[in-house]
Amino acid sequence: MIRVGVVGCGYWGPNLIRNFAESGRTELRVVCDLQAERLAKLRARYPAVRMVTDFEAVASDPELDAVALATPVGTHHPLALRLLRAGKHVLVEKPLAVTAQQVQELIAAAERADRVLMVDHTFVFTGAVRKIKELVSSGALGDIYYYDSVRVNLGLFQHGVNVLWDLAVHDLSIMDHVLGMQPQAVSATGVSHVPGEPENIGYLTVFFDGGLLAHVHVNWLSPVKVRRTLIGGSRKMILFDDLEPSEKVKVYDRGITVDRDREQIYNLLISYRMGDMWAPQLDTTEALRSVVAHFADCIERGSRPVTDGAAGLRVVRILEAAAASMRGRGQPVELPAA
Repeated sequence: MIRVGVVGCGYWGPNLIRNFAESGRTELRVVCDLQAERLAKLRARYPAVRMVTDFEAVASDPELDAVALATPVGTHHPLALRLLRAGKHVLVEKPLAVTAQQVQELIAAAERADRVLMVDHTFVFTGAVRKIKELVSSGALGDIYYYDSVRVNLGLFQHGVNVLWDLAVHDLSIMDHVLGMQPQAVSATGVSHVPGEPENIGYLTVFFDGGLLAHVHVNWLSPVKVRRTLIGGSRKMILFDDLEPSEKVKVYDRGITVDRDREQIYNLLISYRMGDMWAPQLDTTEALRSVVAHFADCIERGSRPVTDGAAGLRVVRILEAAAASMRGRGQPVELPAA
């Protein structure tokens, strides 16, 4: 049994606590939060788990093998760094840190300590995204033309980060995992409608070589909740609607065929292909349960997580570039080579 602690009992922490407690492969030993009233609510459900308000009590506990962080993003770097230096395996809520430099420091610390550093890009472990990754990797979609995502709802406003860091990080982690391609540049625009607060509407465009374009629209001020992604390829296209109760992924045998008239070389002919649609069966295992299982696997085997520090770095680099572009009203910002 891997002995685990969880730090942070706000929005996401209780989900991690439940999954670590029910995993069967991990033993939840300690939970930490600065607010004692949060711990009091958990104490009745987990009477055998030690509840503390002092983070150092977790970091210095010699009996803990691993710690999961579900704290504000600004605290990820110092807390994870302290845990890694204390010899703990660390799972960090997304995004991994607030700057690429901080992420690189965490990667280096994990390598020096020979410990697992994993970022909780939860959507990567959903049955829907795993199926999409399988379809793209198999070549079933052909050449990928575009990745287009909308993630909007009314609230929840964040004070520490803008809407890109809060919502677009999900889409960027999915895009990074599914496409497996190195982006070249980023352009972003956004606006805040609450004085003194971060941007609540954002539009992000990511440029790749070969004509592939990715676009993400995120919004805290939408009257409806939308979680929809389109991936267009030369052979097939995918619609991923996370709010669909059953058929979350639909594969369309639709697209265009471009040809030129042999007699009139300058006459461009476009024919439309309107084939069938099918919805593949998906694994319905809770994504966070799969995250915990994968974290345990990596600890036991000494293997590298699918969502390792490098994956976290790629996402944070895009978010950093997006912030710089947003300050320049959409001026494209080049990304460093992988």
